[in-house]
Amino acid sequence: LSDLYAACRSQSHHRLAEQSVKVETRYNWADLVLPVEKTSQLKEICAQVRHQYRVFCQWGFAQKIAYGRGLSVLFSGPPGTGKTMAAQVMAEELQHAIFKIDLSAIVSKYIGETEKNLNKIFAEAERCNAILFFDEADALFGKRTEVKDAHDRYANIETSYLLQKMEEYEGMVILATNLRANMDEAFIRRIRFIVEFPFPDTALRARIWQSHFPKEAPVRKDIDFDFLARRFQVTGGSIRNIILNTAFLAAESNEDISMEHILHGVKREFEKIGKLWNEETLNHAASARN
Repeated sequence: LSDLYAACRSQSHHRLAEQSVKVETRYNWADLVLPVEKTSQLKEICAQVRHQYRVFCQWGFAQKIAYGRGLSVLFSGPPGTGKTMAAQVMAEELQHAIFKIDLSAIVSKYIGETEKNLNKIFAEAERCNAILFFDEADALFGKRTEVKDAHDRYANIETSYLLQKMEEYEGMVILATNLRANMDEAFIRRIRFIVEFPFPDTALRARIWQSHFPKEAPVRKDIDFDFLARRFQVTGGSIRNIILNTAFLAAESNEDISMEHILHGVKREFEKIGKLWNEETLNHAASARN
């Protein structure tokens, strides 16, 4: 059955790829480190997609719900907390293609062009039963404002049109945002599920540290993941960057991945994201570990 799904997807989404980017799904539930309640909520969403035909067609709910039968989900939370990974995991679970909408390809300065591009995307997604993924959705689903000039009026028209297409679409739409407060309230009311992605606590960070090292990687056994989780309060996205940079450091020195490599990777990540770091921090981390 999975081969049949893959063959159908390969024949049905060629035109959709013109206005969006197909996301390769390489993750599963084991890769997604979230609180148990959040993972359960994501699995409930997948269950609704699987049983959509039974509920609406066989059980007659389509006669009671004229529109808004699609499944819209909002992922909200700080950057690097797993929103994009969760979307990929769900697509893999459901055997659906997932397309990340390229805002630069659909938003136009010319009046009416943005609406035309959105219409093409939703029409093509309907044909191929694809999941639409709007990253940084607040940029497109922003709050409507008081009309003071023509620009405000046409911006509000675009937002209203997008709201209309969301209600008409019977597939699955995932929105991801770091700034939920900037989302238009009309969208929030019509979204079926809202999943908040929290900043990972110490226990979750320890799991993230461990899960990001492949089995084939030459990792020394004295790596103290609990210490890393306690000492460095960073998101899963930052941990991923640290581990990847660490792997290249170890490869360059032709050594197994060690705590020294990881601490150096943490230092580089802190410098990148603007967190305070100095050699005293590194010495303190080493002494605390000992």
